[in-house]
Amino acid sequence: KGIYDEALSSFFRNVDTRSGGDGPDIYRGKICSLKARALLIDMEEGVVNEILQGPLRDVFDSKQLITDVSGSGNNWAVGHKLYGCQYRENIVEKLRKTAEHCDCLQCFFIIHSMGGGTGSGLGTFVLNLLEDEFPEVYRFVTSVYPSGEDDVITSPYNSVLAMKELNDHADCVLPVENESLFDIVNKIHQMINSGKLGSTVKQNSLVTSSAGSAKTVQEKPFDAMNNIVANLLLNLTSSARFEGSLNMDLNEISMNLVPFPRLHYLVSSLTPLYTLADVNVPSRRLDQMFSDAFSRDHQLIQADPKHSLYLACALLVRGNVQVSDLRRNIERLKPSLHFVSWNQEGWKTGLCSVPPVGHSHSLLALANNTCVKPTFIELKDRFMKLYRKKAHLHHYLHIDGMEQDCFSEAILSLSDLIEEYDELDATKGGPRTDPPRLKIAV
Repeated sequence: KGIYDEALSSFFRNVDTRSGGDGPDIYRGKICSLKARALLIDMEEGVVNEILQGPLRDVFDSKQLITDVSGSGNNWAVGHKLYGCQYRENIVEKLRKTAEHCDCLQCFFIIHSMGGGTGSGLGTFVLNLLEDEFPEVYRFVTSVYPSGEDDVITSPYNSVLAMKELNDHADCVLPVENESLFDIVNKIHQMINSGKLGSTVKQNSLVTSSAGSAKTVQEKPFDAMNNIVANLLLNLTSSARFEGSLNMDLNEISMNLVPFPRLHYLVSSLTPLYTLADVNVPSRRLDQMFSDAFSRDHQLIQADPKHSLYLACALLVRGNVQVSDLRRNIERLKPSLHFVSWNQEGWKTGLCSVPPVGHSHSLLALANNTCVKPTFIELKDRFMKLYRKKAHLHHYLHIDGMEQDCFSEAILSLSDLIEEYDELDATKGGPRTDPPRLKIAV
C-alpha cells in the first residue's frame, strides 16, 4: 500500500518490471517494484546468492550483481590486481548505468571488509574507479576492521594494503570493528534477558536469521551485527530522506569534519542501541542520550575519544528535538572534551524530524578524533610481525603487477598517518592561544 515518495526515491527506483526494468522510473503514486540504487560485488557467489534467496531478493536488481565463483582466497592482490583488471569494464558500465538513473547524484557509499581478499582488494579497486570516473562525487566508505583474533591469517597484510588506498582515495571513512559490534550485540542481549526493559522480542521478524527466532550469543550473531551497521547508515542518511529543521547534506559531513585530507577517519557512536529484529529498547531521556553518545559503550570502534583530541564533531539527531536542546547539551559536554586549539567551536549539527521506527528520538555522533590512532598502531604491529619474517609474501608476489614495493609503500603510508595523529596529540593540553593575525602593510 506504500506510496513512492521523495524519501524512498533517494535510495530506490520505482520500476515497472513489465518493461524489463529498464524503462523510466515511475515517479508518482503506487509502488510497483522497488529496486535499490546499489551494486553488489563479490568474487564468491555464495554470499550474493544467499541474498537472492532471502527476504530482500526483490529489492536488488539482478542486472546489478557482479560475481565470480572462487573468491579471492583472502589475498588483496588477487582482489585488487587480478579481479580488478578482469572486471573493470563490467563494473564501470554497471556503475554508470546506476548513476544515470539518479536525478542528483550526491555521493557514493562503499561498504566493505578489510580482512578478506575481495573486500579489501576489489573494494579499494572500486574506490579508485569511482575517483577516476566521478571525480567530483564524494566517496563515503564504511570499512569493517578485523579483530585481534581474526580467523584470516593474512588479514594484517590485506588491511594495511587497503589502508593505503583509503588514505589516498576516500573522502570519509567510518571504521567499524567486529569486536565492538559483537560487544554491542551482547549488551543488547543482556538487556533483553535481564528483563529490565519490559521489551518485546519479535519472534518472526523478517530481519532475523533464517531460524527466525531470537538467537543465542554462542554463535557469532552476524545478522544482528550487520543490523547495527545498517542503523549507522540509516541515521547518517536520514537527512537525505526526510524533512528536518536543520537538515545536513551528506557532503557537509566531509566538508566540516575533515580539516586535513588524510585525516578522514570518523569514530561513530549510536544511541539508543538496538537491533531491529530483536528488541524495542525504550528511548533514553534526551540529556542521557547525549551523554551516551560520548561513552565508549556506544561506539562502533574500540577507542577512547574523551581522552584524545577532537578535530571536529558532528551530532545528527532524529526526532522531536529542538535546537535549544542541542545547544544546551553541547555546552554541558564541552568542558569534558579536548578540542584542538584552532577549532574550539568545531561542532556540526543536524536535526531530522523523523525518528527511527519505534523511538521518539535517536542520535548519531561522528567524531574526527585522534583516538583512532591505537587501532592503526595495532594494525601496523600485526603487519610487521608477519612482514619481518616475510611470511605468506609469496602468495601475493606471484600475482601479476604485485611487487614488494606495494608492501613498503603501504606500511609507509600507514606510518605517516600515525605520525600525523602523533603531531596533533602533541598539541593537546597546550595553551589555547589564537595564532597571530597577519599584519597588512598599507
